[in-house]
Amino acid sequence: MKKGETIENLTVSGLAAEGKSIARINGQVIFLTGGAPGDVVTAEVTKVRSSFLEARVCAITQPSPHRTTPFCEHFGICGGCSWQHIAYTTQLHYKQTQVVDNLERLGGLTLPTVEPILPAANITHYRNRLDFTFTARRWLTSDELSLEPKINEPGLGFHIPRQYDKVFDVRTCYLQADPSNAIRLTAHRVAQQHGIPYFDLRKQVGFLRTLTIRTASTGDVMIILQVTYDRMDWIEIILSALVSEYPAITSANYIINGKRNDSFADLDVICWRGNPYITERMQRPTGDGDLHFRVGPKSFYQTNSRQAEALYRRTWEFARLSGDERVYDLYTGAGTIACFVAGQARAVIGLEYVAAAVLDAQANAALNGITNATFFAGDMKDLLSTSFIQDHGHPDVVITDPPRAGMHEDVCKTLLAARPKRIVYVSCNAATQARDLQILTTAYSLEQVQPVDMFPQTMHVENIVLLERGDQ
Repeated sequence: MKKGETIENLTVSGLAAEGKSIARINGQVIFLTGGAPGDVVTAEVTKVRSSFLEARVCAITQPSPHRTTPFCEHFGICGGCSWQHIAYTTQLHYKQTQVVDNLERLGGLTLPTVEPILPAANITHYRNRLDFTFTARRWLTSDELSLEPKINEPGLGFHIPRQYDKVFDVRTCYLQADPSNAIRLTAHRVAQQHGIPYFDLRKQVGFLRTLTIRTASTGDVMIILQVTYDRMDWIEIILSALVSEYPAITSANYIINGKRNDSFADLDVICWRGNPYITERMQRPTGDGDLHFRVGPKSFYQTNSRQAEALYRRTWEFARLSGDERVYDLYTGAGTIACFVAGQARAVIGLEYVAAAVLDAQANAALNGITNATFFAGDMKDLLSTSFIQDHGHPDVVITDPPRAGMHEDVCKTLLAARPKRIVYVSCNAATQARDLQILTTAYSLEQVQPVDMFPQTMHVENIVLLERGDQ
């Protein structure tokens, strides 16, 4: 096959990574953009590799019964909800399959009966944080590019996948509940009315960089306006308009960022009005009241608040705490899991590599009246050591929720040496989880597997695994 060649009557057989579908021709794998399992399509080859092809769907000859109509006008441009053309039940099936394939094929593991994936309660408007990018020149469709005179106008939206300097203007986004869309549109309108310059990602000039909107289950809303330099009259024009029009905004912040990227972990966040945080709420696992978490501009909190509670509840169930255990919570972040299980443990020790997150964890424990949780910051492979365990007590149960890269090999080996009764491993990447389980299952048996859908309309899936020590 050659680039540009057309393939007709191609049957889509399944789903693959990065939101793509998969087909085969003469034994060769083809990764497709735009297909659904069961579709019969015509596709154009876009890339030729030695072991596979990439192609885009040009036409659907026969639609799959698993196909549904995308709900978003930006589908196909935005990379955010790349599975929205696939029925939700089918999405769940392939997410469950993805977990099983990774654990069995990559990890070489023998699995117990895998629990049915926990579906999300909301399949749209489930995110509590979105980051929108200002652009001096918005991305144009091919039809717009052909117009004369050329369109040259600013935008506020999302990056085109894998293209840092191309941002399309978002009209309606279905990822975050109101008033998210209205806040973004108002910021865009006010900035244009007052001639406030948007940032040019190529030339690295301009003023307005990003607008972050964080929402909470309590109804609190936070906005974070990121700008290139200190120009308070422009900052106040936008923040004043948003705060006056949307009373739900309880935290209005801005950041001066003159760097070449939009990361702000190392920058000061100025609280312009309201509280420097919003408050999230989560029911305690025993049902006796709520836990509250203060979420600041730099705080990590699970992006799907409602499904996070289901994830943590299942994690707590796997831990099987009687009230007498010392629990180590690795990669504790803002201490949400630690606070969630603390009421059923003798002591909880949270370890986290981001020092600012540990401050959040300490504040959240105090906010909830939790006195049996302590938190420590440091590189996990160095912090979790034999001497640390000697100083702070042997763990009876370990809960670990690492980033996508998984755990360092040294951390896995330290856990083997510590020999807790059980390990509950929460992962957002079943591939790296499978790699780590290869090490841990040399001394532990894999007892339960529970996939959880945190991100509907995407390929992403969380997974919880329970490991029991083999000599108990």
